[in-house]
This record gives sequence, C-alpha cells and structure tokens, in this order.
Amino acid sequence: MTITATQVKELRELSGAGMMDAKNALTEASGDMTKALEILRQRGIATAEKKSGRTAADGQVFAVIAPDKSAGALVEVNCETDFVAKGEAFLQMVQEVAQYVLDKAPRSIETLTEEKKEYVVEKVAQIKENLTIRRFARYALSNAGLVQSYIHTGGKIGVLLQLNTGKASTAEAPDCLQLTKDIAMQIASAAPEFVSRNEIPQSVIDEETRIELGKEDILKKPEEIRGKIVAGRVDKLLAQRVLVEQPFIKDPSVTIQGLLDEKAKQWGDTLTIAGFTRFVLGEGIEKKEANFAEEVMAQLK
Repeated sequence: MTITATQVKELRELSGAGMMDAKNALTEASGDMTKALEILRQRGIATAEKKSGRTAADGQVFAVIAPDKSAGALVEVNCETDFVAKGEAFLQMVQEVAQYVLDKAPRSIETLTEEKKEYVVEKVAQIKENLTIRRFARYALSNAGLVQSYIHTGGKIGVLLQLNTGKASTAEAPDCLQLTKDIAMQIASAAPEFVSRNEIPQSVIDEETRIELGKEDILKKPEEIRGKIVAGRVDKLLAQRVLVEQPFIKDPSVTIQGLLDEKAKQWGDTLTIAGFTRFVLGEGIEKKEANFAEEVMAQLK
C-alpha cells in the first residue's frame, strides 16, 4: 500500500513523531491513522495528549460571571482571521453572546444557534467574515458555592469552574475566591479531563491498558508480572488526567484534593468541585491551508 505525504503529515501533526517514524507506523497499520497512532504510542513516540484536536481556527474564548458568582457562561466564537478576532466589533459580539448564554440559558448549541441566527447574519454583514458560535458551557448554583472563570493568552484558552461549599459565607470570602482562581488556572495549565476517577469511562481505561500491554518493554517481561506493571502505569496515566489528583501548580507537594481538604478543615466547611469546562480556541478544527501552486495547476487542468 502506498503511503502519501499527506497521510504522513497528518500523523506527524497528531503525534509529534518524526517523518520516518510516522511513515513506518502508517505502513505497518496499512494506512489506518488510528492504528498508526496507537503503534507510535506503544513505542513511546507519541502521547495521549497529542491526540487532542489541533488549534487552527481564529476567534475568541470568553467568559462572563454573574455579579454574585451564582452562575457563569463560557463561549467560543470563531471567525476567519486573527485580524478580525482582535477587532472591537468582534470582541463586542463575543461578549454579547456570552451574556446571552448567561441570561437566557439555552438548552443546547443548536438552540443557541437558532435563537441568534439573525443576530449572527447582521454581524457577518458588519464584520464581513464568516462567523460561528461554536460552543458554550453554563453553570448555575443550586446551593452554596461559586462559579469562577479564567481566560488565558488573549482568549485562546478559557475555563469555567463550579465549586460547591457547605456554607454561603465560605463562598463569599476572599480566600475562597482566590482558591477558585488558582484551581481555574490549574485547569487551564494542566488540562485535566475529569474531576475525579469516578468520571473516567471504562473505555478510556481499557484503551490505555491495551496500549501499555502492547509496548515493547512490557512484551519482554515475564507474562506473570506484566499485568501488575501495566496496572501501575495506567494508574499514573489516569492520575495525570484527573484534576483532584494533579499536583497543585503553586505547590507541587500537595494535590488539588489535598488543597481542598486543607482549606475545608481551615474554614470548617466542605468543598467540592462540581464540574469544570476547558475550551481551547479552535480545538478539533483544521483550517484549510491553500497551496498556491496546487491551485494554479488545478485551474490549468
């Protein structure tokens, strides 16, 4: 089977592997991109993190929080160029969309798109680029707690976080506000996927186990100890993807759960992370890059 340069390029972007490693993996996998990525991971050439979508779209991630911290909204709105993304008209649009989500609580992105259809058409006419409200998240308290946000690198990464407390007075304290800011920054920086182990689907655990079992160094171990070694490795991998088990970025000697327990004891309350959402601008969207030479040849043909 012939492996094309385009396939090699795609696998390299997904995995971070070198050209020959990518080509050899594709050849071994008969061109199957998923299988080739798995082969690279088994050889230690690619990591799970590289499977995430590539950031390739312009626009903004933006958050708005209710004055009393009882609710918050996080949105991603896309445009075609970085120039427009930094423009006043587009930034105003993003803010208005976020405020609408906070105030109206649409049920889904489809509902939001339908409700704001005419608004987007007007903005397209004004800004003169294709504009898309891509996704949103909204949290609202049902009991004591607060909703916090963090926007990083000029709207490229955004986080929305809900912390539940046992007492309303705890959530209103400056120290608790700082705690949620720190945890939101942690999420932006360390990119966890789950709050706790309980949220991890069995399919994720099975995939990591299968990949570890297929690694060359494991295959060289006696069969009777492979399972124990793999279980230990998988445990460490999953810990990296779980927020409460990650080392706190400001003090790596304590985990996020340890930090929560410490603060809860200090304040005489209970602290629970109810949920979080992390958006990376353009994640999973591949922007088409025009090749001028190919376009000319296509027109000549």
